[in-house]
Amino acid sequence: MSPFFETVKIENGEIKNAPFHNARLNRTIRQNFSLCPNYDIRDYITPPKERGIFRCKIIYDTEVYEVTLTPYQKRVYQSFRCIDAEITYPYKSTDRSAIDRLFAQRGECDDIIIVRDGLLTDTSIANIALFDGLHWYTPITPLLEGTFRASLLTDNSIKTKDLDRKSLQKCTKFAIMNAMTGFYQLKDITFSF
Repeated sequence: MSPFFETVKIENGEIKNAPFHNARLNRTIRQNFSLCPNYDIRDYITPPKERGIFRCKIIYDTEVYEVTLTPYQKRVYQSFRCIDAEITYPYKSTDRSAIDRLFAQRGECDDIIIVRDGLLTDTSIANIALFDGLHWYTPITPLLEGTFRASLLTDNSIKTKDLDRKSLQKCTKFAIMNAMTGFYQLKDITFSF
């Protein structure tokens, strides 16, 4: 079994969204190793003193054994290709080979949207949200339940709904979300089906 990881945003010395990262890390260990951990990522991270945004990667299995910090560079997105795949990725595993194979099929697009059983799931690195003119919706069953998505669902900023390609064509706004980007609404995006 490959190790798991958490990607945590550190902004101006502040660890972001720690309760949601802790919940996922501890749930992953409990479900994969039948242990009852109570880890807190804040015990393993020493935030940098300089201002700015840093990506903290925490690698673990039954315990945390590697923590790295790197300056964060936001990606630019203008196009997504929808790729059909029977893939599961319920835990944030370091083995991303199945996702990497799908990503390699993006052609000239910047990223992919993975479609499973006719329903939208995620991009290669982020959950998605579509705005229908009244509400923001995220797929009921994403590929991976992201920590930032969980925080937005908790405070009712977004709702869940089954979303398909037609939903993507009808939406008035499109956003991606993950620990690093937060809720990132994209403009002038094209989709290849």
